Amino acid sequence: MSNLVIVESPAKAKTIKKYLGKNYEVVASMGHVRDLPKSTLGVDVENGFTPKYINIRKQSDTIKALKDAAKKCDKIYLATDPDREGEAISWHLANLLKLDVAAKNRITFNEITKTGVKEGMAHPRQIDMDLFDAQQARRILDRIVGYKLSPFLWKKVRPGLSAGRVQSVTVRIIVDRENEIRNFVPEEYWSIDAKLLAKTSKKAFGAKFYGKDGKKMELKTKEETDEVLSHIRDAAFTVSGIKTGVRKKSPAPPFTTSTMQQEASRKLGFQSRRTMKAAQELYEGVEIPKMGAVGLITYMRTDSLRISNDAREAANAYIGEKYGDNYLPPEPRVYKTKNNAQDAHEAIRPTMPNLTPEQLKPSLTGDQYKLYKLIWERFIASQMANAEYNTVSVDIDANGYNFKSSGFTVKFDGFTVLYVEGKDEEEEKEGALPPLVKGDVLKVQSLEGNQHFTQPPPRFTEASLIKILEENGIGRPSTYSPTITTILARNYIEREGKQLKPTQLGEITTQLMKDHFSSIVDERFTAQMESNLDLVEEGKKPWVKTLEEFYGGFAKTLEDAEKNLEGTYMKVPDEETDVVCEKCGRNMVIKNGRFGKFLACPGFPECRNTKRIVVETPGTCPLCSGKILEKKSKKGKKFYGCEHNPECSFLSWDAPIEEKCPKCGKSLLKKVGRAAKIYCSNSECDYERKDTEK
Repeated sequence: MSNLVIVESPAKAKTIKKYLGKNYEVVASMGHVRDLPKSTLGVDVENGFTPKYINIRKQSDTIKALKDAAKKCDKIYLATDPDREGEAISWHLANLLKLDVAAKNRITFNEITKTGVKEGMAHPRQIDMDLFDAQQARRILDRIVGYKLSPFLWKKVRPGLSAGRVQSVTVRIIVDRENEIRNFVPEEYWSIDAKLLAKTSKKAFGAKFYGKDGKKMELKTKEETDEVLSHIRDAAFTVSGIKTGVRKKSPAPPFTTSTMQQEASRKLGFQSRRTMKAAQELYEGVEIPKMGAVGLITYMRTDSLRISNDAREAANAYIGEKYGDNYLPPEPRVYKTKNNAQDAHEAIRPTMPNLTPEQLKPSLTGDQYKLYKLIWERFIASQMANAEYNTVSVDIDANGYNFKSSGFTVKFDGFTVLYVEGKDEEEEKEGALPPLVKGDVLKVQSLEGNQHFTQPPPRFTEASLIKILEENGIGRPSTYSPTITTILARNYIEREGKQLKPTQLGEITTQLMKDHFSSIVDERFTAQMESNLDLVEEGKKPWVKTLEEFYGGFAKTLEDAEKNLEGTYMKVPDEETDVVCEKCGRNMVIKNGRFGKFLACPGFPECRNTKRIVVETPGTCPLCSGKILEKKSKKGKKFYGCEHNPECSFLSWDAPIEEKCPKCGKSLLKKVGRAAKIYCSNSECDYERKDTEK
């Protein structure tokens, strides 16, 4: 008997084929084979939202190959990914190949390993119609919003725009944060910071002003600060109280899709799209010497924290052997998944915890290695013992005024020997305090009043945006990356370093949506819609009812907006620059084209002058004294080159700075990263120094 197994990708097919043997043919569908048509709505909203699915044109060769392969086989298994999208692909394949949808021909693999594949093949099931209906409802919902709302934006703002349930609310979140930053009014406050020396130590430690007579004081002005300083300048600083303790810190749980994307952004500088590409490759299988193709991580689209007992035991065995039994927790660690999470899959973890990143490094690409290392370390650390710290808090008295200082020493490093979770914002670092006893008189090394201002909230990075989307129940693990990619491509937002900021187009479009389609850009409404889709998946709500509840109000809102804005067109203002058009004398403006931003004359069509945007740096070329310009590689990475390139060959990955070389007078370059330094751009000059302002 011959068997056909259909998966999505050739890499996955190759890995699975190795485990199934000669009686199985494994082929790839290359993703979706059918979808709604691009040219029409493709949904009969008057008759139960019946969708009209058609074969995807560019998949015609794949469809023919699948049909030919199906004719030659006695049994067909549908082994697409174990999520809504995968279930939908299997349903469409069943219809395309005229298979019985009720037959037990659907198999799923949580991991592409020998064990995972055999487990999946041993438990075939029917296509989960609730799971498919949830995907179908989402697809139709997004098609209605996009197909009905996008043309409205074309007429009122600019041709070619798009709107979407998740993308529009995501843009609104970024726009609202930008408005918070703009409207933020800084408030002045002051601190008094002391550097103190104990008799037993040569190293000063820091202490911060707290208040007077044990009561906290807020210092708002210089006058208030100077008043306090006048009473303590010549006072004795005496230790009035010491409190010691032990603080325990638990490891972070294994990764979900969201936390993996956040941590890869913080620690690796990966954009979510890059993270998911590497994760997909690790899941589908990588060629390992003496092992062949093997899936190295479990399924990467999940919001569950559950892990199998086998994986936990494997991790414990590795920890005990590598670090010793004292690095194992007293009880096995079990992490509780959030109430609204889908628990069909395990957390993201290595399929074989005994395969360390260093063992696999020769077989992996740079991105695969970095991400596998992150996943492996996070998982192993999640099964390790707590870290323990000896803490000390010190109260210091100075003429009735109070200062406080705290510090810690590591009692037991526990899981931190391997991994520490990244943070979005830097925390103030504490160190060890010198030995102190109550009554010690301390020497004042410095005592300063420092002015501060409250800071506006930071712009979102991909990590912090994904975190807020998850916390608010907007979208699902599989939607975060494509959503961010889409709103960047549509020029609703742009990157500034790691930060995401709205464009003028994004702000104007969001304001229009707020005024006329408030529910589409409302976080709670969008989150409720996700909850409804979850209910469909759980078989607790009919998918048609979910669409009916949405469509009535949406259609009426669209009709009202068309009437209220009849004859209105909202122009997106161009960003004016100080670059003068050499043909007509007008100040040129920034435009967006297929290949990014460029300068254009606002006198179009009379004047059609355009030019590329040139970003000058403070440096001058060490070879020809031309200007050094900031440029971007095809992959978007910054580099620096002479304005006379290619005639002049000077190029550098490191940024020029204003300072000149004290040895030869040429421009200095700044290298960042672990080997941060300042060095001369002149290759014949050996001047360099450590960068103390990293």
